[in-house]
Amino acid sequence: MLFLQILDEVEKRRAISPALVQPFMRGIMEAPFPAPGRTISVKNFLPGCGTEVIELCRPSDSRLEHVDFECLFSSLNLRLLLRIFASLLLERRVIFTADKLSTLSQCCHAIVALLYPFTWQHTYIPVLPASMLDIVCTPTPFIVGLLSSSLPRLKEMPVEEVILDDEDSILPHKLQAALEQVLEKRRELASEKEDLLNDSLSTVVSEAFVRFFVEMVGHYSLFMGGPEREDESREAFRKAVTSKSLRRFLEVFMETQMFTGFMQERELRRQGLKGLFEIRAQEYLDSLPGSEQRGVNKFLKGLGNKMKFLSKK
Repeated sequence: MLFLQILDEVEKRRAISPALVQPFMRGIMEAPFPAPGRTISVKNFLPGCGTEVIELCRPSDSRLEHVDFECLFSSLNLRLLLRIFASLLLERRVIFTADKLSTLSQCCHAIVALLYPFTWQHTYIPVLPASMLDIVCTPTPFIVGLLSSSLPRLKEMPVEEVILDDEDSILPHKLQAALEQVLEKRRELASEKEDLLNDSLSTVVSEAFVRFFVEMVGHYSLFMGGPEREDESREAFRKAVTSKSLRRFLEVFMETQMFTGFMQERELRRQGLKGLFEIRAQEYLDSLPGSEQRGVNKFLKGLGNKMKFLSKK
């Protein structure tokens, strides 16, 4: 995260002397802005350390420039994280609480980034002011962040249950198992690419969730613009997957505003939309025989192929 790196360096100098910040920022502003995936070097004098050479790397995927996935993983265990992820896919209500504003903001931004290529369509307030706490009583979906100091007031409010006990069984079980395996190995996978990408941990996490969605809805383009009625096309889309648990999940997920917005955007921009998801989805379709089964091994193989692809750059 380029800007977080810069802020860390600014804070380090400000702690020594505020006068050190301006020369550092002048050096940053004079340096060329790096292209995605590229690194720039900035020389700057720091008392006690001499002249430092600071390496600033911009993520390959611009979506990840302001996202700190590690903050999310250090704040939540993996099972709870996937329960929240499942809850958001069904557009439920989620409240994050933390002692620090930065933790609230980073975790909320990170969880929303995991929804890509879908976009959260409802109320989103990473740091909810105490004066607006009544918002959590609304019956509509939301993602909000609250400082821990607001918890006593929150417990006195008529808030409907936010996370339910059934999230563990919401996601298609084979895809969830595969996703868990990759995320448990994220540091190992990232360390293999450390010499290649400074943002490799974010890349591994992002690619894992993108792969999850590719397995789930990557065949969407086969059901766009045909002569069928919309309801017939939607049903054919759902039945095109071989997994019963995935079909059951799609039956619910396809009713969300996230899915509707996803399909509408791609209908409107059928020729011009070529983001990371579209690239991965096309790669997936090109490599998938018509009758091939999906599951854990296919998912892990797909991510493994992606990591091999990265190593060739």
